[in-house]
Amino acid sequence: MNMVDRSILENVTKPVGSANGLPNEFYTDPSLFETERKQVFERNWPCIGFGKDVPEPGDARPVNFMGIPLLVLRTKDGIVKVFQNVCRHRGMILVNEPTKLKGVIRCPYHSWCYSHDGDLVTTPHVGGAGQNTHESIKRDELGLFEVRSHVWMDCIFVNISGDAPAFEDYAAKAIERWSEFESRPLFHGGPDSSFTLDVKSNWKLPVENYCESYHLPWIHPGLNSYSKLEDHYNIIEPQAYSGQGTTVYNPQLDESGRHFPRFDNLSSKWDSGAEYIAFYPNLQLGVHKDHTFAIMLEPVSQDRTLEHIEIYYTSPEIAGDEWGTMRKTNTDMWKEVFAEDVFVVEGMHKGRSAPGFDGGKFSPAMDPATHCFHDWVARQYHTPAP
Repeated sequence: MNMVDRSILENVTKPVGSANGLPNEFYTDPSLFETERKQVFERNWPCIGFGKDVPEPGDARPVNFMGIPLLVLRTKDGIVKVFQNVCRHRGMILVNEPTKLKGVIRCPYHSWCYSHDGDLVTTPHVGGAGQNTHESIKRDELGLFEVRSHVWMDCIFVNISGDAPAFEDYAAKAIERWSEFESRPLFHGGPDSSFTLDVKSNWKLPVENYCESYHLPWIHPGLNSYSKLEDHYNIIEPQAYSGQGTTVYNPQLDESGRHFPRFDNLSSKWDSGAEYIAFYPNLQLGVHKDHTFAIMLEPVSQDRTLEHIEIYYTSPEIAGDEWGTMRKTNTDMWKEVFAEDVFVVEGMHKGRSAPGFDGGKFSPAMDPATHCFHDWVARQYHTPAP
């Protein structure tokens, strides 16, 4: 791990009123970006994709997450599993593009084949021409390396190091907060409910911006016209997640006054309430009475991040033509809001090239959720990776 000045990190973890933010190098230094892959991502539970991308048994999707080749697969039993996308023979990449597996996972190099559960099942000519076995090739020891994974709210999480707490424990506080949405089926809105933004900034800056509502009057004037700054509240759960909520969610997406069907049996809190949390490290979630969304941040480099946005509804019928106009209006609304944030995060990233910038000052009233994230990142460096 790069040597990081502990006094700087301790300054970040002070109470919000006396703390400074993470210093410039945490956003601009390529070597620290590589360190974060170990310290922040490999040993926690980052999101790497969505269940809707492998909807049926046999669906497989390669994912390159921070340089790590992974394979997301829905097994014949309908379970999502994640493997290293690497043949155990000579390290060849197994799957190069999304595909429907007709049978086994076949290595394109020497045709070693694996079951959908990762077991090595055939090794053609491994003992010589026409000899498909060899005493030194023990198939039961040469299955694909499986990566710990979990699906929550259709988001696929992985623990690459293998030694994080169980996801149910890692995410327990978020699951409890949104217990009314737990175990409810979510239905993706289809192609027009999916889009990606390419942002020229470090991955942490979109998280920091998402956590707070302080910027609404100036960056989101349209949104602020009906969901004002004073209608929002901070959400803070140290070492887990942080964000904001609103008490005036009341979408008007159709001139006739029609609304999307809402989730059944929600408490009155959600009649006009909605919440938006950054679930550490790289997932942003929003829940409403009639739809949810997820933004998976894909860190490409220290100065580039892809934001993958997916919108979900309460029933499969919402993906049909009957709801097409309203669905598109909803997508366009969120796309406008998230695109407005790109100006901010790219501007902050440019600002991190200013010598002597000390990480910035937090408003104790308006920035505690953002400081909560800074504090979490800093503490990842306090504990050496295994």
